[in-house]
Amino acid sequence: MIDPNQRIVITGIGLTSPNGNTLQEFRQNLLRGVSGVQHFETRYMGTVLAGVCDFDELKYQKKKERRRGTRAGSVAIYCAREAFADCGINLATIDRAKVGVYLGVTEHGNVETENEVYNVSQYGYDVKFWSHHHNPRTVSNNPAGEVTVNMKITGPHYTIGAACAAGNLGIIQGLQMLRLGEVDLALAGGVSESIHTFGIFASFKSEGALASHEDPAKASRPFDKNRNGIVCSEGGCVYTLERFADAKKRGAKIYGEIVGYSANSDALDFILPDPSRQAQCMNLALARAGLKPGDIDILSTHATATQMGDVQESKAVREVFGNDSKVRVNNTKSFIGHTMGAAGALELAGNLPAFDDNTVHPTINLDDVDPECALHNLVVNAPEKLPAVDYIMNNSFGMFGINSVLIVRRCTG
Repeated sequence: MIDPNQRIVITGIGLTSPNGNTLQEFRQNLLRGVSGVQHFETRYMGTVLAGVCDFDELKYQKKKERRRGTRAGSVAIYCAREAFADCGINLATIDRAKVGVYLGVTEHGNVETENEVYNVSQYGYDVKFWSHHHNPRTVSNNPAGEVTVNMKITGPHYTIGAACAAGNLGIIQGLQMLRLGEVDLALAGGVSESIHTFGIFASFKSEGALASHEDPAKASRPFDKNRNGIVCSEGGCVYTLERFADAKKRGAKIYGEIVGYSANSDALDFILPDPSRQAQCMNLALARAGLKPGDIDILSTHATATQMGDVQESKAVREVFGNDSKVRVNNTKSFIGHTMGAAGALELAGNLPAFDDNTVHPTINLDDVDPECALHNLVVNAPEKLPAVDYIMNNSFGMFGINSVLIVRRCTG
C-alpha cells in the first residue's frame, strides 16, 4: 500500500572508511581528529595521496568469490552484511523477496577495464588473455548485484549513478521503495572503489584539482585558504531502512528518522556548481520536513577542498542559513578525503551518533579560513558539545550539478 507519509527509520549501519571499519571506530576517530589519508601507489602516477580502507574482505566472502568479483562488490558486501547484523534481524527468518538493495555509485567498471587493458598489454595485446569475468564485473548494477548473490536476496537491486551525490540518493531510493510498499526492508547507501583506477587521479591532476601536501593527514583541507584539491578515497556505507511501525514492533534500536529529502539539478555546467540551485535543494528538503533553517542543529557539508566548489557551497549555505542560525557546520572529507559515491552515506553516518552524545565533530586542517568560505558556527579542529541535537542536514553534490540533501531527526514516539 502506498503511503507517502510513512515514517522511515534507520535501524542498522555497516561501513568501511579510511579511518574506521565500524561506526564506533569511525566516530571516535572523527572526534579525536584522526585522518585516514595516506600515501598510495597507483599505476602510471607513482605515489599519490588517498583514503584507503583496510577491512576484512574474507569476513563474508570466500577467496574464490572475492577473485571473481570486484573491490566495489566486496565493499558493498561487507557493509551490507554489517548493516544487517547491526539491525538485529535474522536473515533466515524473513522473506528475502521483500528486501531491496539500492547503492549509489559515482562510476563503475573503470577499475576492471584499466586492469584488463594493462594485463593484455603484457601479452602483446592478445585478447585471449582478457578475463571472461569482465562483463559481470563492469555492469553498472555489479555492487548491488554482488550483495544479492552473497546474501541470497531475491528482491529488487540496482545502483544509482549520481556522481558524488549518489550515497544520499541510494538512501532516498530505499525510502521511496518502502513507502511504495515494494519492499519491507531496504539496504541502501553508497560505495566506491575509485582509488583503484589511475584515471581518476590523472583527471583531477589535469584539472589542477588533485590535493598535494607533504603530510598526508593534512592534505584534505575544505574551506581552508591553502586548500589545493581533492583527496580521492574509497569506502562504503549501507543502512538498513525500515518502516517505523515495523521497527517499533520488534523493539529495534533506531539511529534516526529520515524526515526530509530532495534532489535537483543545476543545469549549468559539467563541473562548476550553481549555489542558487544548491540552496534550492536545501530549502526543498526543509519544506518536505516541515522545518525552518533554524531547526537544524548540524549541517554536514559536501565541500571537497576544490577552489570553486567550496566557495559555491558556502554561498548556498549562507543563502539558506544566514549569519545568525544556531546550526553548527562541519565537514567529514577533511578526515577521509572524498569517497565519491559513498560520500553522502558515510558523512551522514559520522554525524548520526550526535543524537546520543550531543557532540559535533569538527572540520580538521582548517588553519586559515578562506574569507569566501566563512560560515557562521563552523566547527573547527575540535568537537563542540551542544545542549541537544535533534536535526541533522546532510549535503551531497556531484558533477553535472546533481544535488541531494537529507534531513534526519532524533527518533521519538
